[in-house]
Amino acid sequence: MIRRRTGSFTSNISYTAVRPRYPGGRKSALTGIARLRHRFERFIEWVVIVLMLLLFAEVTVGVLFRMAGEPLVWYDEIASILLAWLTYYASVLAALRRAHIGVPGFVRSLAPVPRVAALIVSEAMVIGFFVLLAWLGVTIHEVLTTDFLVSLPDVSSAYVQSVIPIGATLFVIAELLVLPEAIAEARRGGQSGVGLAERLH
Repeated sequence: MIRRRTGSFTSNISYTAVRPRYPGGRKSALTGIARLRHRFERFIEWVVIVLMLLLFAEVTVGVLFRMAGEPLVWYDEIASILLAWLTYYASVLAALRRAHIGVPGFVRSLAPVPRVAALIVSEAMVIGFFVLLAWLGVTIHEVLTTDFLVSLPDVSSAYVQSVIPIGATLFVIAELLVLPEAIAEARRGGQSGVGLAERLH
């Protein structure tokens, strides 16, 4: 509460703190899908953090051993695998934050009905692609059960490639969780399609 006095007139001005709207705030006041999305995003964030730390540690150890003249046989292959896993899970996190590259200017230029229709069509194409990718990942997983890593012959390639169906499935879940909010913003003429580059400005 702030009391302001101007001449003989005294007014009381109250300011109410406004919590940032999800996903900007730490905790969402929304219920249902929004809360589920928030928890799912936190989970994916931790997965990405763990993968980044593992990749950093693996690369660091590999460089130190190579400098010591004792290079690790599995260093390059494991680093490639961790990078691929990180790419899949980070893409899921980007989908939850709607940070993938898009054409927001074109979408916002459309009328409300075509804007919603364009959003639904694009989301259907993305979800359809990752459903297909998940199915192909499961098929490949069955084929690779008898294949093993070159540097670690005791590790099956099926475990390594499991990131394909798992990552694709998580991406579909992420798209479904953000779809209601995206449709609502499209109806209001909001910036549901704003890319990460525009959000950073």
